[in-house]
Amino acid sequence: MPDDSLIPLLTRIADALDRLAPPPPVALDIAAADAFVWHTDPDRLEPVPSVNRVDIALLQGVERQRDILLDNTRRFAGGLPANNALLWGSRGTGKSSLVKSIHAVVCQERPDELALVEIHREDIPTLPRLLTRLKGEARRFILFCDDLSFDHDDAHYKSLKAVLDGGIEGRPDNVVFYATSNRRHLMPRDMIENERSTAINPAEAVEEKVSLSDRFGLWLGFHNCDQTTYFAMIEGYARHFGLEIATEQLHAEAVEWSVTRGSRSGRVAWQFIQDLAGRLGTPLR
Repeated sequence: MPDDSLIPLLTRIADALDRLAPPPPVALDIAAADAFVWHTDPDRLEPVPSVNRVDIALLQGVERQRDILLDNTRRFAGGLPANNALLWGSRGTGKSSLVKSIHAVVCQERPDELALVEIHREDIPTLPRLLTRLKGEARRFILFCDDLSFDHDDAHYKSLKAVLDGGIEGRPDNVVFYATSNRRHLMPRDMIENERSTAINPAEAVEEKVSLSDRFGLWLGFHNCDQTTYFAMIEGYARHFGLEIATEQLHAEAVEWSVTRGSRSGRVAWQFIQDLAGRLGTPLR
């Protein structure tokens, strides 16, 4: 038996070890919100009371992509099989806006049944821990990674491949993964070409790199819009927010704005509307 004089010392050591121990995981309240952000160190799901989104009726030029993704999401929310989805293409064409808008539509149709969980690209290796927390919940979850891509010497894509395949346990039935990217295969072309030129078996090396995108059952491409669609975006925003301006003047200013930006896209249209509303003194609500 230890001497009584050692008890205070042992108590202080035990207290110090308790302070060094990681905090217990925060209990998951899946009813706290319809959207969450996954954070690590410590692992937790932070509720998002109000999601920054655009009304789905204002998204122009992506009708085909909208219908396909909406149908996939409705099936998933209804407990039916659904695919992981990769939305790829030009920047500013409405990829992430479409995901958030479709989530809002399905949440209105089926309240409290579907949640959106955003995960940052650098936290991809922690996906298995997130899936462990979500598995078995009655609610269904869309895991959403915006602007997903991988560069040289970035091995995170291997972690994602394992998650999308589900490993030996399989992907939980209540989870689906949506990602947006400017790259169809999530990796730069020069990275794939370098693998082809230096590998002993070029075909196998390239397959290793591009096979990640094959894990997504849905590939939805987004491209820069033509002027007619660009005008439809501008006019839709102007009507929605009650901006008082003649159509001819609206078109002329919108064209000038797109020329200064060097492209026509949904993001350019929205930035123009913000500038226009500010000049007109009209709040965007």
